Amino acid sequence: MISTMRTPLIAANWKMYKTPTEATAFLTSFFPLVKNNTAAEIVLFPAMPCLPALVDAARGKSVFIGSQNMHWMQEGAYTGETSPTMLTAIGVTHVLIGHSERRQYFNETDTTVNLKLKSALEHDLFPIVCVGERLEERQHGRTAEVLRLQVSIALEGIDPVRLGSLVVAYEPVWAIGTGKTATPETAEEAHTMIRSEIARIAGQELAQATRILYGGSVKPENAASLCCLKDVDGALVGGASLNPQSFSEIVASASERPKR
Repeated sequence: MISTMRTPLIAANWKMYKTPTEATAFLTSFFPLVKNNTAAEIVLFPAMPCLPALVDAARGKSVFIGSQNMHWMQEGAYTGETSPTMLTAIGVTHVLIGHSERRQYFNETDTTVNLKLKSALEHDLFPIVCVGERLEERQHGRTAEVLRLQVSIALEGIDPVRLGSLVVAYEPVWAIGTGKTATPETAEEAHTMIRSEIARIAGQELAQATRILYGGSVKPENAASLCCLKDVDGALVGGASLNPQSFSEIVASASERPKR
């Protein structure tokens, strides 16, 4: 039986910022600000060199540590890559898959997203699969087409029974790092499309249980208006997650969200 309780998830994607020392200093400042948080799950996604230090620093705290990327193979001659077994060996629990910057700059495709999702599930990592349209795709009215294609290929060949831990993050690419944010109505519409496609592929029960995050210039000023929406189950936060105070304010916005 799949649980339909959708606990909000607030994730910090630090991209290529912070040394291990800076990352642990962040957690030292951040945790006291959220130690009484019961409204949301919190996951930090630092750069690879910071993972061991942050895993150690987060032990016993209600903060999870995830990787921004991984290869789908367990081992092999893949210079510069990191395997799922390497991540689980150091205590990493979550992984981002298919972030728009991975797609844009490093040739990530819908097919490799599918391979990584299968591998993450096989290795008991909690996957956050990123989908979203580019500006030109939105301008040409292709948002629904793009989202449905990305979701359908990501889930292709995966038994719905194994998808209970799936989280999807909607990133309108035109809103990432631009200061532009999708209106609540735009975000809700996109999330409804994504949930509908999950239902078509894996059934209504799984679709209603799957958390869908919004990511795209999320900051304290707009987090509450986004997180209170019916089909928005949290946020994937970029620049505003680099500061302990601003990120803690975004976490606090989850408490304003009605229970799902």
